[in-house]
Amino acid sequence: MKLHWSPRSPFVRKVMIAAHATGLAERIECVRTLAAATQPHPELMRDNPLSKIPTLVLDDGGALYDSPVICEYLDGLHDGPKLFPPAGAGRLAALRRQALGDGLLDALLAWRGERLRPADKRSADHLAAYEAKAWAVLDSLEREAPDLAATPFGIGQIAVGCALGYLDFRFPELDWRAGRPQLADWQRGFEAHPAVAAVPVVDDL
Repeated sequence: MKLHWSPRSPFVRKVMIAAHATGLAERIECVRTLAAATQPHPELMRDNPLSKIPTLVLDDGGALYDSPVICEYLDGLHDGPKLFPPAGAGRLAALRRQALGDGLLDALLAWRGERLRPADKRSADHLAAYEAKAWAVLDSLEREAPDLAATPFGIGQIAVGCALGYLDFRFPELDWRAGRPQLADWQRGFEAHPAVAAVPVVDDL
């Protein structure tokens, strides 16, 4: 399998953590692919017309995207503990947490993009909205942290952990741990998981 990949993409990190957790990392060839929002990538678009990463190209030439689909596909290729629980309340909780973590990442990416615009072109309303969403998610995760710690490692934890890792990487000036001791403790444990430690946040190339 071939993965369109970038070392600093948090969604690529999510997929690679899943690949390590399922024992499939060695079956994936990572291909460096630049997927800029304002510059479509012609080669990538042959596999994913959205020109987005991660995109997984299968051995038969088919392609899967984006991270939730790829992670669930990988989870179906192994016989170990599953990242996606079977149907029922546990699965719904995991999918909801995945949506929460991915949604936080979406807000952080948009927030960073707006902050990188020239000062005279930034939208104060957009900046305030992205910040408000990020803090609301973090407050919600602080309340959920004990259950996150008690639930077997899975896709919900991976999504949330990758979002927190990206927050540390791109927003180091924000003291998100202040007032959120349970979430901070959980994040330290998450980063120590073998599958997570195998895919560290890349802060220098």
